[in-house]
Amino acid sequence: MPQQKNLLSTIALISGPLLAILLGLLPSPDSAHPHLMLMAGITIWIALWWLTEVIHIAVTSLIPFVILPICGISDIKVVAAQYMDPVLFLFIGGFFLAFAIEHWGLHKRIALKILSVTGRNASMLLLGVMLTAWIISMWISNTATVMMLLSAVLAVIYQIDHHIDNKTHHRKLASALMIGLAYAATIGGMATLVGTPTNMIFYRAYMDAYPTAGDLTFLSWFKIGFPVSALLFFATWLTLRSRIPKKELQGVFDVGVFKEGYKNLGKISPDEKRVGFIFILTAVLWFTRADIPLGTFTIKGWSKLFSNSSQIQDSTVAIFMAILLFIIPSKTMPGKKLLEWKETSKLPYDIILLFGSGFALAKGFEDSGLSNYLAAQLQILQGVNPIWIILMVCVLVTVISEFASNVASIQLVLPILVSLQQAMHLPPLLLMIPATLAASLGFMMPIATAGNTIVFSSGHIKTKEMAVAGFVANLTGIVLITLICYLAFA
Repeated sequence: MPQQKNLLSTIALISGPLLAILLGLLPSPDSAHPHLMLMAGITIWIALWWLTEVIHIAVTSLIPFVILPICGISDIKVVAAQYMDPVLFLFIGGFFLAFAIEHWGLHKRIALKILSVTGRNASMLLLGVMLTAWIISMWISNTATVMMLLSAVLAVIYQIDHHIDNKTHHRKLASALMIGLAYAATIGGMATLVGTPTNMIFYRAYMDAYPTAGDLTFLSWFKIGFPVSALLFFATWLTLRSRIPKKELQGVFDVGVFKEGYKNLGKISPDEKRVGFIFILTAVLWFTRADIPLGTFTIKGWSKLFSNSSQIQDSTVAIFMAILLFIIPSKTMPGKKLLEWKETSKLPYDIILLFGSGFALAKGFEDSGLSNYLAAQLQILQGVNPIWIILMVCVLVTVISEFASNVASIQLVLPILVSLQQAMHLPPLLLMIPATLAASLGFMMPIATAGNTIVFSSGHIKTKEMAVAGFVANLTGIVLITLICYLAFA
């Protein structure tokens, strides 16, 4: 098996650049853009290495920085600027806030409080676990959310063993709790613009393609992302609840383990209060930065207080509030701040590079003329009802995300969707938002998301169980995304 894997890796390693060279040697179908086929080849090369992870995904992400200027497709200063885009600072600032919350244990307090209230029976226990993960993952990395709650859920599974005599019933409940934890963390990330990297990749791609649109803010995303996330969350809870034996649904559990855990945390510390205040203030500033239309009345965004309001973005808020965390002193640890620089060593630089490479590829699409060429070829879809196109896009992205990084899959799809939208004269958000939300629908495979992998490694889940539950969740998600986005934008 290892030899076969090594052979496949070698084939992917060689075939990537070889395909780029072969396509680059073909004559361009557009004489005005001689690099068109070469850019297509480079895209296939990077896509192949991303999807197979023949080398680390971060290393592959550096290829556009080297190859695009060398091939004369884009200027090196322009390519370098894509790796330090303002959206990346939104991502970085969001992580700094999450690090502070984790450092002071505020997330544990929130989790144990919810579980101590909801964990009275199997159905409500499942809801409590999922609700906790769902809420936290709107603001913190989905993977970090699962890791943070994993030990607590494992302790719950151990405790309920004393309440359930039937081992088969216990295993089914344990499986539902673990799957629910992973799925809820993924679903929660769909609700906010900072909930998952794919959302921020879309944000940057949209702002680059439609810089004057002015219709995409933290609040405008929330108006679409939250309903999709909330409905999918409820449907997934019902699906997993149906897998729990009826006898256990009627049983009563002792929530003492959660109450005891919450009690052991002690009184909320001044530093937890300070971090909580910064977090809430950040969310409020994100929601109210731009104008909020309410029918015939509009609430002016606070950014309009500045003459250069267009230069104030969500990333500005994220970094400013993160800086405050490095300035505000800790009351319980004299000489320390709410956030110390050593905490930032956990920053996922691989994802930052992946962001940048996607932006660089999108720039290469534009500079090489590949975007315009694709748009011209997609004219054949004229006249097709947009709802079917949305459905096809959601299915395609979901399937890709089951086997490859959801970040990599959305990076590859968005430039093509921009071309498709322009060719068909569709509303700009009609295809890009569904594709972005669908990129989070990797529920079937244990390798589809880091959360899936983490809970699967616990040993409480069978592959078939995750596949069946994931198929239902994927199908539900595709239908919800298609209908809600069609009604919102078509």
